[in-house]
Amino acid sequence: MRIFAMSDTPPNDPQPLSPEELKAAANGAAPDPLADAQAELANLKAQNTDLADQYLRAQADVQNARRRADDEITKARKFAVEGFADSLLPVLDSLEAGLAIPNATIEQIREGSEATLRQLKSALERNKVAEINPVSGTKFDPHHHQAISVVPAEQEANTVVTVLQKGYLIADRVLRPALVTVTAPK
Repeated sequence: MRIFAMSDTPPNDPQPLSPEELKAAANGAAPDPLADAQAELANLKAQNTDLADQYLRAQADVQNARRRADDEITKARKFAVEGFADSLLPVLDSLEAGLAIPNATIEQIREGSEATLRQLKSALERNKVAEINPVSGTKFDPHHHQAISVVPAEQEANTVVTVLQKGYLIADRVLRPALVTVTAPK
């Protein structure tokens, strides 16, 4: 380590003097380069040990975070339908209760079926499942409809004539397209 005189220009990154260097400077003796090198080596070894420890801890934190994320993804996949199944349980209960009546009249069966259908539609709506049921004359949309046949009709070309089976969306994604017949081009 060099001791600077007032007339010398200091380096860009001056290092503070160690107590041994200060003592040697006060006595007027030149600092011992071997002692300086050994002190610097000890300092660098301590820094290296500290940085290695920080690195290992950071790696462990990353591995723990990755493991926790994997566990959460596994749980999310495993229990993804939990809310949907929970909303379908009342529908199941209604069906079982209706079938438990031994001598039900046709009117009672119809009334129970209609109530169960309302429950099922409500459960589907709560879970963002929506019907695709285009009315006659609606323009054919290949993203939401699947044409089963083309028939001549008196309406505009490429429009829905009849719906053979409703389609369904789940959160704006087609779960099943509606099966439709469309008008032939003229």
